[in-house]
Order: sequence, then C-alpha cells, then structure tokens
Amino acid sequence: MRPRWPQRVFAQVLLMQLAIATGVTALVTGLFLAPLSGELDERAMDRALAIAQTTAVQPEFARHLAAGGPGPSAHGPVQRQAERIRRSTGAGFVVVMDTRGIRWSHPEPRRVGRHVSTDPSAALAGHEVRHIDEGTLGRSARGKVPLRDEHGEVIGAVSVGIAYEGVRDKFLGAVPELLAYAGGALAVGVLASVLVSRRLQRQTHDLAFSDISSLLDEREAMLHGIREGVVALDAEGRIRLVNDEAQRLLELRPEDTGRPLAQVLGPGRTADVLCGDVTGTDLLAVSGGRVLVANRMPTGDGGAVATFRDRTELELLGRELDGSRGLIDALRAQDHEHANRMHLLLGLLQLGQHEEAVAYLSEAVGVHRATAEQIAERVEDPLLAALLVGKATVAAERGVALRLTPDTHLPDRLVDPRELATVLGNLVDNALDAAAGSADALVEVEVHTGSRTREGGDADGAGAQGLRDGALTGDGSGVVLQVTDSGPGVPGELREQVFSEGWSTKDPPAHRQRGLGLALVRRLAERHGGSARVGEGARGGAEFTVVLPQALHPGDSSG
Repeated sequence: MRPRWPQRVFAQVLLMQLAIATGVTALVTGLFLAPLSGELDERAMDRALAIAQTTAVQPEFARHLAAGGPGPSAHGPVQRQAERIRRSTGAGFVVVMDTRGIRWSHPEPRRVGRHVSTDPSAALAGHEVRHIDEGTLGRSARGKVPLRDEHGEVIGAVSVGIAYEGVRDKFLGAVPELLAYAGGALAVGVLASVLVSRRLQRQTHDLAFSDISSLLDEREAMLHGIREGVVALDAEGRIRLVNDEAQRLLELRPEDTGRPLAQVLGPGRTADVLCGDVTGTDLLAVSGGRVLVANRMPTGDGGAVATFRDRTELELLGRELDGSRGLIDALRAQDHEHANRMHLLLGLLQLGQHEEAVAYLSEAVGVHRATAEQIAERVEDPLLAALLVGKATVAAERGVALRLTPDTHLPDRLVDPRELATVLGNLVDNALDAAAGSADALVEVEVHTGSRTREGGDADGAGAQGLRDGALTGDGSGVVLQVTDSGPGVPGELREQVFSEGWSTKDPPAHRQRGLGLALVRRLAERHGGSARVGEGARGGAEFTVVLPQALHPGDSSG
C-alpha cells in the first residue's frame, strides 16, 4: 500500500524538519568529504617533496655521485644512507639517481642499477616536481628534487614516494569519525524537531491543515454573521480583529485594526469596559446614543475578546413599559376618583341640588381640560405635548404638581421629536422620583428657544445662563430644556458622576438596569453639539439644563 502523507500539522512539520535536517547533514558531510581526499593528496605530496629536499642537501650523496667510483651498488653507501632516511621518515621509497636516470638506491635492492620507471627529466632539468604517479611500487605521492654538486651543477636527482595506500587509509579512517559527528548533529536536529513539533501539536490542538482552514472560514462566517459586536485585543490593548457589527456600534473603521482601542474610542466608560479597566459581567456603556451591554473574556496570550450587543430598543421599551405602568396606575386611580365623583354627583341629583351638581361637574372637567389646553398652547409639537400631559397625570397620582413655567414655548418644527422626547422624559421621570414625598412636591418644566433663564437658578459656571449663552446661536434653531424639582438636590461633588453610565442611587426594576437615563441625555445632547448640566434650583432641589443648539428647523415660530 502507498504510504499516506500525514494530515496533522505537527506530523507534517516534523517530517519536513527531519527531511531538512537529514538533507543538510548529508550535504555538509559530502561537501566536507569531497575536498578531504584532495587535501590528503596535497599533504602527502608536500611531505614527499620535503623529504626529497632534505635528502638532496646531504653532501655525501653528491660526493658519491660526482666521484663515480664503482657505480651503483645494492650494498653501497648511497643505498645504505637512502634506506636509513626512508626508514626514519616512513616514506615508501627514497631513490637517488644520476643524470642518466639510473638508480643508486631503491627499497628493493635488485632494482638498484636500473633505469627509473617514471620520467625524471623535469628534476634532472633543475625543477622540483610533486605529483601522483604509478611506478614499480604502485601508486604513490611523489616529490622529485634535483641533486647538485658543490658548484650547483645538477648531477642527479632524488625521488621520494609516499605509498598511496597510506593516504587512502587515512581518508577511510577519517570517514567514520566524520560520520559520527554528522550522526550526532543529525540526532540533535531530530531531537530539536521533535520538541518543536510537540510544542506545535499543543498549540494547534492536534489539528490538520484542512481543519484549520475550515475553522478560519467558519470563524469569518460566524463573526460577520452574528448580530453582536466582537472586538479582539492583543496583550497591548491593540485591536486585532473587529466584526461588522462592532464597526457599526462603535463607529470603527477597518483601518483602525492594529491601533490601541482606548485611543480609537477616546476616554469614557465604553473604552474602560472594553479595555478591562472596569470588571464585571453584562456591563453597561453608552456609545453614540446607543446603550451597549458588554462582556470581556481574557485569552491565553494576554489579550482579550470583548462582545457587546445593542439594547437601546430594549431600554426604550423598558422606559415605555414604566410609562405605561404609570399611566395604568393613574387610570386606575382616576377610575376610582371618577367613581367617587359619580357617587357624589348622583347624591346631589337625588337630593335635588341640581345647581350644585352642575357647578361640581364643570369644575372637575375644567381642571383636566385646562391642564391639557395649557400644555398644548405652549408646546406645539404633538409628541412632546402628549408626553407632558401623560407625565402630568402620573405626577398628580404621585402627589406631585407638574407645571410649565410662563416662559415655556416650543414651536412645531423639531428636527427629531423622538430624541427630544427621550431627553425630556428622562429628566421629568428623575424629577418626579426626586420630588415625590417632599413637602409641597413640585416639578417645573421650561422649554423654549431663547436664552432666558429664570431667576434663582444656579449662578456658577454650571448654571443654565452660562450654558445657553455659550452654546446657542442666534438663528433661532436652538432649544433649551430646564427641569427643576423640589427634591433634595444633587451634591456638588456628584454633579458630573450622575451622568456616568450605570451610576444610580435607586434599585433597578426587573426588566432593565438603572443609571442609563442621564447618560443618554448627555450623549444625545453632545451628539447635537449641545450640553447637559445639573445645578441647584430656586427651591434647593436639582435643576437639570439641556442645551440643543440645532434642534429646530429654520423658520419663524408660527411655521
């Protein structure tokens, strides 16, 4: 059966590392062995030449060859001296020859007196020669040097040979040692490859390459398909990944990837929650007028993944539910009051006091009609007028008087009535909660387009006058909302904190969380280029002032 290529990442990497380590070791060994033979040849030829040079300077050789005498002899002084040098140097042969190429010495005495087997012309011509050659004693590394007399004349030559079998033996003897070193290096490489592969196996969770590709595709589909925002951060707090919903909710751009999230979002609770400066689960934050619920989970590399969802609509529904419950309670109370009035009216009629009955009925109807008519005359926008009428009914049920100031006037040309209703509704709800239970409980609402301020307001830099004069333009498009209550007020050190997301002194209801209303008010005001502040009212309670510079369409007040 054909062997199958492993699918796991660590196994493939291990095999590739082993192949690379083996190939590199074999290549290095081959590159080392290739010149080793030539280097050994060079050393052998150098050695043979050095022995020949040392032999050639021996004066007795030149003297015997110059004297001639009886000629070459197997037992002559030249043979004896040459053999002594051969044995002491370990050379294969030391041959002394005359100018005719006749040997005067040889390791085999019977060859003394015969012509040399290789060409001696170069040495007899006065040149030193080194080479590998084949002779009567086999292949050898040779060095040939001219032999000169005392006058410098060439009278012969000295040829020294190193048996090539010795050179080959040295080469073969070096191979096992070299292979041992190569095997040790290969073993170290294999061990390192195994350790790296084990680490890679743990980091990839023993996945195959196909699994990783599928996981990446599934991750991309999931991240960009879910309706929750996801932001992945590295250990330095830089954005590593952001999906489409996160870009929409946080108003991020693709090019923000790689930048610190705190720098991109700017200072605020949203950045604190997503960067981990505020800990907890289901943390609330407000971004661009949206209410977000965020959670943060750290990752193993020191980073984190933050997820968040938009619950603005849920918060609005919760507030509408609170309003509906208030209206239901008010209607229930009105029903009870209406029944009492009907009983009183029935009793007056049965007693024949018709004029008293008519007067009582006129007064009861007129109070409610006057309140609605007064609001409608001063607040021309139907959505805000209906909101204030409903809040007045709820306030009456809670024992709080809700009234508009004489300066209140709002034309019917709002750019976004719903956002203004959100701002006004939150302010009135908070004022009713604060005023309820106080002596002569009262909530005053003033809405107008001018820069007038009631006397008695806060006179410091946080007061309404300073806000309006500094924020409103003269084109008549700005709106100022001011809500004052008779409650305990807001201490000076908490006047900025009350606008923070999640900050509240009241217990949250079951269907939503507290601490978002005033944060939304300020965010909506700032989104329109305005501001929201709190100060001290004329009666000692809180006075909230919201400035919206571009809340009205251009035009006259009647338009």
